[in-house]
Amino acid sequence: MDDVQGLDVTGPLDVFAAANDNGAHYRLVTASSGGREVRTTAGVRLAPDAVLEDLSEPIGTLLVPGRVDWRAAMNDRELVGGIARLSKRSGRVAAVCSGAFPLAATGLLDGRRAATHWLLAGELARTFPDVRVDRDAIFVRDGKILTSAGVTAGIDLALSLVEEDHGPDVARASARYLVVFMARPGGQSQFSVRLNCTPPRNPVMRTVLDAVTADPGGDHRRDTLAARAGVSVRHLTRLFRTELDTTAAHFVERTRVESAAGLLESGTETMDVVARRSGFGSEETMRRAFHRELGIAPSAYRARYRTTGIREA
Repeated sequence: MDDVQGLDVTGPLDVFAAANDNGAHYRLVTASSGGREVRTTAGVRLAPDAVLEDLSEPIGTLLVPGRVDWRAAMNDRELVGGIARLSKRSGRVAAVCSGAFPLAATGLLDGRRAATHWLLAGELARTFPDVRVDRDAIFVRDGKILTSAGVTAGIDLALSLVEEDHGPDVARASARYLVVFMARPGGQSQFSVRLNCTPPRNPVMRTVLDAVTADPGGDHRRDTLAARAGVSVRHLTRLFRTELDTTAAHFVERTRVESAAGLLESGTETMDVVARRSGFGSEETMRRAFHRELGIAPSAYRARYRTTGIREA
């Protein structure tokens, strides 16, 4: 559709094409309503291979990209009708980013878990209350339906499908060729704890949040934060509750988990070193925090780079 996010289309296509260079046999077909040429958000024009309404053969994977104007996409009768019709003859149905909205408009996501761009998770939940929105997942599968987070997460989703079809070696070779991670452990919260917060109105809170995220390993006890901000501990506690609906300790822990995750993803330092650098002090403290925030151990988090690790419903 017009105003499609270009990478929602080309990212997965390049994954499948790379897989073909490594032994897979995907046939890649693009389609639009009426077979019309479409314009991406970047102004690039894409010429589809097929007319959406004319497609009648069985489909292995039906993939719906996202459109910036998700309201227009979910109200596009031709698009939604085409998705509903083709889904009946598709082995799998997937949506990237805001593609979850026209997919949800077909009713296919009712009662299912689904992901979308972290900025749109609230809108998806409000617009389609029967959909169980996972606000943190990079991608999630519920039955034959798959949905992913924003934009580049479509690459993660496509790699998981390649691994499912042809095994981890083909998926890993495709990822290496594209110079992308085999998997992105954790969730969308890595993009990031600070950015994912409701922008605080109070300048004191902005100062405190910036200080924590600039140096996760620093001294961020409540009394230290309060003294740095020039307010009482009681007032700081009240600000965290009213502005972010959380506590200072929880925000600090989430930020440190994010910091540790980055160290685990990019380096080979021991768990003890990662724990100290990210402010946990000990490996055991870090392990408990990871279980609370991500549901896995730090060692398992690091190991998940060896597979795409699709999140099942």
